[in-house]
Amino acid sequence: MELLKERIRKDGIVKDGNVLKVDSFLNHQIDVKLLEEIGKEFKRRFADCDINKILTIEASGIGIAVEVARAFGVPVVFAKKSKTKNIAGEVWTSKVMSYTHGREFDIIVSKDFLGKNDKVLIVDDFLANGAALEGLISLVKDAGAELCGCGIVIEKGFQPGGDSLRNKGVRLESLAIVDAMDPETGEITFRE
Repeated sequence: MELLKERIRKDGIVKDGNVLKVDSFLNHQIDVKLLEEIGKEFKRRFADCDINKILTIEASGIGIAVEVARAFGVPVVFAKKSKTKNIAGEVWTSKVMSYTHGREFDIIVSKDFLGKNDKVLIVDDFLANGAALEGLISLVKDAGAELCGCGIVIEKGFQPGGDSLRNKGVRLESLAIVDAMDPETGEITFRE
């Protein structure tokens, strides 16, 4: 998706430690016009699927998931990172190691919102090592739902997550795959 790649080149900031900051338009401050186009692009790429739920993880994936859900005309379910008083009844849980936060946590989805009749598209902002997606996929499988695929806005192609999931047979669509980043020059190279 050229529009996204251009925006990453223009406003993305490369930091040491394989960090790509896109918080000025994607995951802190959100460019809603860009998100609308991202939603349309995922709808185009997964048009052959009869998706009835969009699943993501809080918090950065929620805005993206809302636009994707709008394009499909279906609800969003997001996995919470802690059980709150608002979640009553039985839940699906999975453990996820957060690269960003450097710790493991449980993700939780109420069984009321994810079940065997669901055809699920998982969406998220980044894919690096794949831990968040693995956790979300585990929730889908535990619920007996059908995983239609995973849509990622930015994949770090130089980290193992994407290849690992594809090797497991997961349908994975990434809108921009970064092959290399240089924190000294700020240069970002994309896979074509």
